[in-house]
Amino acid sequence: MNVVLWLEDWFNGNCNDDWEHGYGIQIVTLDNPGWSVDISLVDTDIEHESFSAMEIERSDENWLHCFIEDGIFKGRGGPKNLGEILNIFRDWVTNLKSE
Repeated sequence: MNVVLWLEDWFNGNCNDDWEHGYGIQIVTLDNPGWSVDISLVDTDIEHESFSAMEIERSDENWLHCFIEDGIFKGRGGPKNLGEILNIFRDWVTNLKSE
């Protein structure tokens, strides 16, 4: 499944007339250039799951950092790494559900 469609389903599955008002997903651009992805895990079924932080530095434009901080999955990456960040989140969530 396309990662954007999967993320839409994940978001919709967590909407409960409350979560989406105080939490949610933010995807914005960085000025270096790159991407910033914040996905709130608060009040979701994966809020307390562990994630091994990762840093990949391939080049000045091909890099990513993914970690959890204050109940938020945070992904940062180069201008062509948005899909990779989203796939890392999807793979982590999918693997948790299959355990």
